[in-house]
Amino acid sequence: MVKITTVKKFGKELAVQEELVGKHRGHCLCWQECKHFKPNTEDNCPIAQELFEFNKKFGVTTPVWECETYETK
Repeated sequence: MVKITTVKKFGKELAVQEELVGKHRGHCLCWQECKHFKPNTEDNCPIAQELFEFNKKFGVTTPVWECETYETK
C-alpha cells in the first residue's frame, strides 16, 4: 500500500504519496530546459504561469508532460 504524507505548499497542507515528495520537477517538461519557462519573472511562459496560479488556487501540483510550445534553451 502507498503511504500518504503531507507537505506545506502555497500556504496549505497538501496530501502526497510519500515516495513522490519533491519529484514533480523531474517529471515536468517546463523544468527540462524550456526556453519559455522563466518562473518568478514577468515574461514567464503564459501556460506555465496560468497553471501555477491554478495550482496555488486549488492546492495541487500538476507537472506538464506534454506541451506544444516547448523549445530547448
